[in-house]
Amino acid sequence: MSHLHRRDFLRASLCAAAGSGAFASLWPKLALAAAPMARLKGAGSDYRALVCVNLVGGNDSFSSLVPVNGSHRTAYEASRRGSGTGSHNGQTNPSDLRIASNQLLGLAGIGQDDSDFGLHPQMSGLRDLINSGRAAIVANVGPLVRPVNLQDVRDELQPLPAQLFSHSDQSVLWQTPRADTGQRIGWGGRLADLFHESNANPLLSMNMSISGENVFQAGQTVLPFFLNEQGAETIDHIDTGNGRHWNQRRRDSFTAIMEASYGHPFERAYASRVRTARAAGDELAAALRQDRTVDGEGVETGYADDAYAPFWQAFGLAWQRLDAGRAELPGLAAQLLMVARVMRQRATLQMSRQLFFTQLGDFDTHDSQNAELPELLHELSQSLLAFDQVMRSPAFGLDQHVTTFTSSEFGRTLSNNGDGTDHGWGGHHFVVGGSVEGGRVFGQLPPLGLDGNPLNVGQGRLLPTLAVDQYAATFARWFGLDDTLRNTVFPNLAHMTGSKLAISGPDLGFLRAV
Repeated sequence: MSHLHRRDFLRASLCAAAGSGAFASLWPKLALAAAPMARLKGAGSDYRALVCVNLVGGNDSFSSLVPVNGSHRTAYEASRRGSGTGSHNGQTNPSDLRIASNQLLGLAGIGQDDSDFGLHPQMSGLRDLINSGRAAIVANVGPLVRPVNLQDVRDELQPLPAQLFSHSDQSVLWQTPRADTGQRIGWGGRLADLFHESNANPLLSMNMSISGENVFQAGQTVLPFFLNEQGAETIDHIDTGNGRHWNQRRRDSFTAIMEASYGHPFERAYASRVRTARAAGDELAAALRQDRTVDGEGVETGYADDAYAPFWQAFGLAWQRLDAGRAELPGLAAQLLMVARVMRQRATLQMSRQLFFTQLGDFDTHDSQNAELPELLHELSQSLLAFDQVMRSPAFGLDQHVTTFTSSEFGRTLSNNGDGTDHGWGGHHFVVGGSVEGGRVFGQLPPLGLDGNPLNVGQGRLLPTLAVDQYAATFARWFGLDDTLRNTVFPNLAHMTGSKLAISGPDLGFLRAV
């Protein structure tokens, strides 16, 4: 052991434990005051998983899905033309957001009125998924307290979500089961409260985040277990894995301290949480080693088979099993790779229901949109393609048992305010998987003109015609939530009916029952 003082060693180790996802995920098991919901114990012996891909900053839907021709194209040309002046990042006119029709990627049967629609030229992976029937588009979704039209908004006839167009506030409202509360309980967390006893494993949370803290997975009695792209987070000072045998003395000392007898209840609770956190992390780490090769010193050297090759191939990168010399994946692909690795060990980990959270950031591009958005959309598109290919491969057999979906705090404006697109409201989203009614749009594609647009609440911000409640409830029903409990999880869903919505009711229809 190095010349690290005992007090400093303990302080560093315990801080690491307190910050680790494994440690944080244990709060539900030790909370004394949480009021549990009714649980569906033993529900769903078949495996199902939801994977959220959160697009941080607000994705510009109107550059993702673009009209090719017809009246929608005419309106798009006028709204997205920009000022025609200025320069930024080498662009002679960064305010011009138009994408030429001949550059768009064709979508079979995706159209409205007299217009066909295509995807951004960097979204070939999603183009292939949609055209093969493995992905669908859900149009113009956003947080709503009640269905509203433009007159309702102008005359303040119905309540609206608080702090509209704010990144932080709308991020929370997108991830909660209702848009009229600031309570930081997510709809994924509420599902976990109901379903966590379906899993035989009493140690690991069914909610796993590969991108840090989030509201979506926070329940009343269940919180997420945090991972990173390399796997389970550990306390580095006592980690003996991957050939770090020299840490064994530190590990033994730390274990002795944590297993000592303490008189104060806070000390006992703290030690118990640390022990359980370590056990959960060790269990997951051991499971994840099953698809890896190791040398004689116990050091991981590579993957045992080619099951994950599509992640590299989707980006045109050379695949090889050995770690040495293999190219690094883009961030979202690396997160989804870890999700796939955990899913592959679902039997070992005794999981029948799981929810995962991943993120792709930097969508708040403003006047850098033309330079930066293409790369982001390419990363999103190819990552989703690769993940879907892995899920339906024989090594996984999860073709109809995993559904991946996008979320984002808001769409962006139709117009350019001189600093690029601004914070909007409604936006389009993608759903991918073998249970998806793919190859089509659910909901109504909005009109794209600025003048006389019945959805334009101002400055090109479009009023949603589908509620996040409906979007989320459709996933929840596929996940196994009984209709009798639907309004318990989504209390505002009962109000999401009527002609002000593109689709009325609690199920948008984009998922088939497994």
